[in-house]
Amino acid sequence: MSGTVTATLLALCPVLLAAGFLVGRRTAHPAGRSDVGTPVERATFETLHTASLAAPALRAGLTEDTARKSVRRLRTLLGTDALALTNRSTVLAWDGSSEQQHAEHVMDRLVPVLAGGRSAAFDCGCSDVDCPLRWAVAAPVVADGRVLGAVVAYAPRESAVLARATDEVARWVSVQLELAELDRSRTRLIEAEIKALRAQISPHFIFNSLAAIASFVRTDPERARELLLEFADFTRYSFRRHGEFTTLADELHSIDQYLALVRARFGDRLSVTLQIAPEVLPVTLPFLCLQPLVENAVKHGLEGAVARSRITIGARDAGAEAEVVIEDDGVGMDPEELRGILRGEGGASHGIGLSNVDERLRQVFGDAYGLVIETGIGAGTKITIRIPKYRAGVYAP
Repeated sequence: MSGTVTATLLALCPVLLAAGFLVGRRTAHPAGRSDVGTPVERATFETLHTASLAAPALRAGLTEDTARKSVRRLRTLLGTDALALTNRSTVLAWDGSSEQQHAEHVMDRLVPVLAGGRSAAFDCGCSDVDCPLRWAVAAPVVADGRVLGAVVAYAPRESAVLARATDEVARWVSVQLELAELDRSRTRLIEAEIKALRAQISPHFIFNSLAAIASFVRTDPERARELLLEFADFTRYSFRRHGEFTTLADELHSIDQYLALVRARFGDRLSVTLQIAPEVLPVTLPFLCLQPLVENAVKHGLEGAVARSRITIGARDAGAEAEVVIEDDGVGMDPEELRGILRGEGGASHGIGLSNVDERLRQVFGDAYGLVIETGIGAGTKITIRIPKYRAGVYAP
């Protein structure tokens, strides 16, 4: 998260530098309004506002669609007569005058820029006497050490200030694309974590569930049918392919199906109490966030020679947050061992679900929202999760 924050701060620096170029242009031709701040303050505000409008498109990567959505904002940042945004092979978008005369030849001029990753200025060589574009500067767009394309600004005459400003805007575009890659990396990480949780759904649990269902086929066909439907719905939910997030209601419904299958096997050995406040059911949380914790409670509750285990699952309204508590009276664990598990030490048999869920909650909501676990050898385990009710699904650093 700290890397993302640093990248975001760096993203603002080129924009503020480019604001200096705008100050001269805006103050030379006042718009007749002086109701907010000095000319420098107004120009800086307009620059930052324009940059904020261009950023969302670029955070989706460098494509024809994102270039088309952002190129006009980028030209406004520079205050130039025309601007092109390219990838390594073609002009993705053009904004401004004289596109027909110049767009066709842009890529030929960019060969050294794309090859060497260094800015270059050149005479447009336009034969049309009425064309206002006589000079251009091209600055590379670089992300993760790779030249992805270029920002090309056109003007009637040479300008050292425009050359510097184009460089800074290209750096700002590069940072947005770096952030886009961070977003994609984060998405891939979350998908990998969800796959790890799915892989943790024990083959033994699946086998035992089917065996328990089979045991009722002759003696209680209706019960067998109900359990088979529960099994089908549980696996369908657990292996769904869309969405990083779900509601507390859906997660609890899946847990109820899981527990129905467990109770079919263990019968009276397992007692489960649910205390759920209806007002927190719509709260959004990461997909497959609670199920691994309940599975952990079942495992520890029925471990060893325990004759009977009690699990309590509660969800209550805590103002701006929903609080979920999962508690078992099982064997518990050594707190030092627990700290090792949360640090990611140990394999799949040593609580990958706990460390995975803890890490995902911190990534989504911030470090203050990790798991709170109370346990001790022979003392059972109590896990508390706090979920912000009024925040967007993804935590914004």
